[in-house]
Amino acid sequence: MKLLKPLTSHKFTGHLDNYFRKIQAKKPSRPLQIRVFSQKLGLDYTYPADSASQAYHIASIGKMFTATLTQMLAEKHLLSIDDSIQRFFSPQELEQLFSFQGVDYASQVTIMHLLGHTSGIADYFEGKTTNGKSFIYEILSNPKYHWTPEKLIDFTRNYQSAVGVPGKVFNYSDTGYILLGLIIEKVTGKSFADNLQDEFFIPLDMRDSYLLFYSEPTKQPSMPIEKIWFNELEVSGFESLSCDWSGGGIVSTTADLLKFNQALRSGRFLQSSTIEAMDACRHKFRPGIYYGLGMMEIRFSEFFFLLGRLPRIKGHIGVLSTHLFYDSTRDAHIIMNFGSNTRMVESFKALIQIENILQRIVEF
Repeated sequence: MKLLKPLTSHKFTGHLDNYFRKIQAKKPSRPLQIRVFSQKLGLDYTYPADSASQAYHIASIGKMFTATLTQMLAEKHLLSIDDSIQRFFSPQELEQLFSFQGVDYASQVTIMHLLGHTSGIADYFEGKTTNGKSFIYEILSNPKYHWTPEKLIDFTRNYQSAVGVPGKVFNYSDTGYILLGLIIEKVTGKSFADNLQDEFFIPLDMRDSYLLFYSEPTKQPSMPIEKIWFNELEVSGFESLSCDWSGGGIVSTTADLLKFNQALRSGRFLQSSTIEAMDACRHKFRPGIYYGLGMMEIRFSEFFFLLGRLPRIKGHIGVLSTHLFYDSTRDAHIIMNFGSNTRMVESFKALIQIENILQRIVEF
């Protein structure tokens, strides 16, 4: 087998520029934003060069923020991740959400179950419905409809059924993360949007970041968000994008997400033991993608056995082919936006390309 020569950081930039130019040439009207940063390798790469401050919808990367806020409250002893969620909700608020095969398991559900998607609750976004109409159909066919957190919970209550017993099943659930957002509000006495502002956006000078429909960026005037393509329909102006909230409703930039990821991984927000617990990914989300407590782990060897030499990386993806990952072996942060739910495979090929080239860099 032919051995590839090591690369300098400068050549790394050239290789990736060529790769992403080809991608962009094929779909020039579609979003493409890339950021790779490693202080260890002396690397700071952005593509296109002027895209670092372009705001875009980060989708389920937002779950990292929700999980981090929850763990911060736990470290302040304002809650415990082992708490029953009945501590925070009335029986009426939890009615029918955790009923499985005629048994209501709400009393057994903990915050940890919600964080790790093991509560058994259905997923309003992609889960099966009893009326035959998917939630995605609802948001695409009713673009002017505004979804509140309560309406999102009610969708699961009225049109879905729990999928299993708490602690016995893994089922990725946006509904569970909406409940976490509501718990954060109940514990802190302020809105989820204000929690994001006070704990992350203001302290980290994330001036282009905000919770869509609930707050505004510090930098004004704000810029339009990057286009969003869902099932080949451009939806960036849809009011129905209010369907995300604490499950993934944040607008940010590659520059701002880099600030967040650096702060998270440097221990600014949480103790190392807490981050290790979040990073412990024991449940398979998809082949090659495993889940912990608000954190995903990519195991490249499950994509293709020859990729087994690549390290496991931690972070999260979003349905719009958005990525935020940390490669601890190289102290590298990888941030990507492909802006469409139909470009997920393409985005993972790019992630593999980045990791392959990172492996060839000569450290100085």
